[in-house]
Amino acid sequence: MEQAAQGSDGGAVRATMFVRGSVQGVGFRWWTRARALELGLVGHARNTSDGRVEVVAQGSAEAVAALEALLRESPSTSRRPGRVESVVVQQGVPKDGTHGFVER
Repeated sequence: MEQAAQGSDGGAVRATMFVRGSVQGVGFRWWTRARALELGLVGHARNTSDGRVEVVAQGSAEAVAALEALLRESPSTSRRPGRVESVVVQQGVPKDGTHGFVER
């Protein structure tokens, strides 16, 4: 299911979430992509060189907040792989032309 991000007049928000913990090499990006697609979000999840996972999510404020809550949830009720120690969120400006949610 591929969905285009809502335009700035459609109420879309964009957030970059940096997830720290045991989140690389455990299926965390795949799990994040699946949850983001279920929520109708666009963006990506990618490993960073310092061991974190960067999650960029764009869509409705409610859906972005729901993804953030799933990333922070402890203990996870949705079988999230790995172990999350912290999530740092930076709000951004929605970008036009963003489609799908991919692992990078």
